[in-house]
Amino acid sequence: MIDASVIQARIQAAIPDAIVEVVSDDNVHFTALVVSSAFEGKRRVAQHQLVYRAIGPELGNEIHALQLTTLTPSEWQAQNADSE
Repeated sequence: MIDASVIQARIQAAIPDAIVEVVSDDNVHFTALVVSSAFEGKRRVAQHQLVYRAIGPELGNEIHALQLTTLTPSEWQAQNADSE
């Protein structure tokens, strides 16, 4: 079984400038938010692929489901400004 802190550490190791939040109630279904300048100019699919590569082979095995949100810093800032 894998927990959210392991996934978070793997993403941060692979994408050093990333702000990463990973949560799970059951260590099988995860929700992750990843904010990084590495996503600039990349389509959403390419952004997600960066994160998937960081997580490794557990994706689809020990990790049954991953709800993933990827944002650039400017997208994240705009999203947070809208919620204020």
